[in-house]
Amino acid sequence: MRLFDLRGKVAVVLGGSGAIGGALALGLAQAGASVVVTYGAHRENADAVVARITDAPDCVGQARSYRVDVRSTESMARNADEVASDYGRLDILVNCAGGNVVTAITGPAKTFFDLEMAPLSDVVQLNFFGGCLWPCYYYGRRLAVQEEGGSIINITSMNYYRPLEGRPGYAAAKAAVGNFTQWLACHMAKECNPKVRVNAIAPGFVPNQRMIRTLFNEDGSYAPRGQKIIDHTPMGRLSTPDDLVGTCIWYASEASAYITGTITPIDGGFTAYAGV
Repeated sequence: MRLFDLRGKVAVVLGGSGAIGGALALGLAQAGASVVVTYGAHRENADAVVARITDAPDCVGQARSYRVDVRSTESMARNADEVASDYGRLDILVNCAGGNVVTAITGPAKTFFDLEMAPLSDVVQLNFFGGCLWPCYYYGRRLAVQEEGGSIINITSMNYYRPLEGRPGYAAAKAAVGNFTQWLACHMAKECNPKVRVNAIAPGFVPNQRMIRTLFNEDGSYAPRGQKIIDHTPMGRLSTPDDLVGTCIWYASEASAYITGTITPIDGGFTAYAGV
């Protein structure tokens, strides 16, 4: 298990107050890392993640919460400086911040041409710039000058492989995350520090509070969209945040020391299934 040992490492989980970010933060701490859990508007959620890590007997690493506005480059730059000052190093960056808004989604009575530009722009900025490019710039530059390098783990989506119905801005942004992951991996290795690895995870369908309304009926049965997803998922279930933890630890640890520029789908076979 030494290959997966993260003791002595410092990890920043942007969006650590969310369901996916919280699960990954806990998993990294259980593997031994000290974890920076960031939040935007929900400090109580981030503090709950920190409390879980602090109280868990199997967590070796410590944890702290920090407020970071991922829509602000100044906020990210300031937090990168705080982490460097508080911990003296940064080894792992996990970019979990992101989301979508209803006004950027098409539907039966709303085509692409009925959408306003402002929500589409906001979704792209949140998921690509705030959720990937900017943190790779402000935190990743510290990995680039660190002799032992480190690991950047971006979170993309099933939309990286196939644009899903109704989500033009979100799909475009997540496709950009995947493409940028591959570009930055090559740039880091060739031009900056070959010990900095850049990879991405493409989660399957992890229901959050907004998605629950579109995936489930009030009685708990699958709504038409949810059933369509299940029908196209060979393993026959939706994903959970815990499904991502093992791959995150693998990417963060020396177990993947020669792996960079990859995107791993964690989707129960969704992307592999042709439907026939």
